[in-house]
Amino acid sequence: MTKHGKKYTAAASSREAGAGYEPREALELVKANAFAKFDESVEANFRLGIDAKHADQGVRGTVSLPHGTGKDLRVAVFATGEKAREAEEAGADIVGGKELVKEIQDGRSLDFDLTISTPELMSEVGKLGKMLGPRGLMPNPKAGTVTVDIGKTVGEFKAGKVEYRNDRAGNVHAVIGKVSFDAENLLQNLAVLTDAIMRARPSSVKGIYIRHIGVSSTMGPGISIDTSRLDELQALSH
Repeated sequence: MTKHGKKYTAAASSREAGAGYEPREALELVKANAFAKFDESVEANFRLGIDAKHADQGVRGTVSLPHGTGKDLRVAVFATGEKAREAEEAGADIVGGKELVKEIQDGRSLDFDLTISTPELMSEVGKLGKMLGPRGLMPNPKAGTVTVDIGKTVGEFKAGKVEYRNDRAGNVHAVIGKVSFDAENLLQNLAVLTDAIMRARPSSVKGIYIRHIGVSSTMGPGISIDTSRLDELQALSH
């Protein structure tokens, strides 16, 4: 059993056991229960009724959060020529072509949060599969990170666009902001993310799709959201 510190235990005690809270109330509890000395991230966790073993039940996509994530995203771009210049002008932190691939192969630190690539360089970037793949850093067309619209894509991710995808257990985790955000801004971000995940429902999934939603801060306890309010939450995204 995982042992938690006194501050976590005190924060967890404020929850009603087994309760599913109204979305705004849940986020207010997350903010109230944050105890770290730094500005903790707020994460939403979705448990989906999918069988992640089946390729046709994968849930993956991107969504632009209206209030961003509050995180200074470090973006690496694989591009050359004019596309490399576009990336730099849009604020990419690392830009390079084959030489960047070689640097990573030779042990360069993976000091970035996201990678974007032009289609023509994917044959080179593919060589980094074993290094980038396990860390979720491999560019992917489904996530919009293999594109010719380099400048636009860098700008969107820098402004708060996030990628979501299910893990092996069928769960989706995504940061929706910081504890310092107003509860209303966190709620709007959560609503937009929920709407995107609802729209990404695979046609082959039967029965209950979203089985549980929880929100938490980096160090704080999870707070469950009443899933009977999904339509209400989704409506807030429009």
